[in-house]
Amino acid sequence: MNAASNHQSRFAALQGQKPDAIDTPALVLDAEAVNRNMQRMTEFAAKHQIKLRPHAKLHKSADIARLQMQAGAVGVCVQTVGEGEALAAGGVNDIFISNEIVSPAKLRRVAGLAQLLKNRSGKLAIAVDSDEGIDRLALAMQTTSAAIDVFIEIDVGQGRCGVAPGPAAVALVQRLQGSARLRYAGLHAYHGGAQHLRTVAERRNAIGQAALRVAATRDALAQANLAPAIITGGGTGTFGLEAASGLWNELQPGSFLFMDADYARNERDNAQPAFEQALFVKSQVISVQDGHAVCDAGCKSIALDSGPPLVHALPGQPALTYASGGDEHGILRPATAGGPLPAVGDTVWLIPSHCDPTVNLHDAMIAVQGGLAAGAVSAVVRVDARGA
Repeated sequence: MNAASNHQSRFAALQGQKPDAIDTPALVLDAEAVNRNMQRMTEFAAKHQIKLRPHAKLHKSADIARLQMQAGAVGVCVQTVGEGEALAAGGVNDIFISNEIVSPAKLRRVAGLAQLLKNRSGKLAIAVDSDEGIDRLALAMQTTSAAIDVFIEIDVGQGRCGVAPGPAAVALVQRLQGSARLRYAGLHAYHGGAQHLRTVAERRNAIGQAALRVAATRDALAQANLAPAIITGGGTGTFGLEAASGLWNELQPGSFLFMDADYARNERDNAQPAFEQALFVKSQVISVQDGHAVCDAGCKSIALDSGPPLVHALPGQPALTYASGGDEHGILRPATAGGPLPAVGDTVWLIPSHCDPTVNLHDAMIAVQGGLAAGAVSAVVRVDARGA
């Protein structure tokens, strides 16, 4: 048996077992919380008569993407060609690469993916923000009989990718008209920088400014008889604001499905549903010293780019804080001076500060029903696009 098949057998053997049987460090999902989060977002989109295209860069799983589409999503977003290929291989047929791709090698893969999805009666979309990006994409698509939906990305305030709103966006749409295989689909207007602004007022102001840019671009396009059919964007921190604007008609939130410690620091917007923490890293205490304990979850198993994880204390467990101890270790200290420490062998549950890159560190997510303490493993979900 090779290493890969042995790895799969180890995961498969967990089915039906208690969470105690899950070896550490491991990525664990509260299956009921995931389902409730998905239902709340689906109901929000339906109530506001707006399309939902959740971002799959969160979970990188074809199984979860298909579940989201079965629940009402029109498709999913990905951020890389590799993510799109992995999800397509798992049966996902409506994919939007919400990013600029300019490498000839990657664009050949884009063309191949477009052909694959066309053959399955699906479709592929991509974002562009430059003449060069359009020309390179058009050249690559000449190698296929498929067409690709193209969204013009505009900078709505983040200062990352995106052409300037207004006339520059109109010029790019006009340039699209020269290629039969590039279909003008609409505008990509995502403000990633607004998602973790802490107060509702800050987020409302950021999306208000973004809305002015979107409206100006929509109006300029309409005057040129190029009105966008779809304006897509919105994330977990702000999607309620985009929905309320009357401008966006498709939403792209991703993190809502699992949530994380950084989103928990945001002031809650009562116009949006409340989402539950559903993603945890199970770790084990491997050492206890004077004043601290050490668990086996370091930066190889939990992302630290948005700060340290929170320690999720189950009933009877001490309140702890986490600090990085390196690749394989986390340092645990009492949350209050003189507080108790866990014992060697105890389980410690961690809430990642940033869900997306944490998922990317794992081969699989172990879904548990009935709670982290007394539930049972209900499924093992592959992270199909890990490293993609």
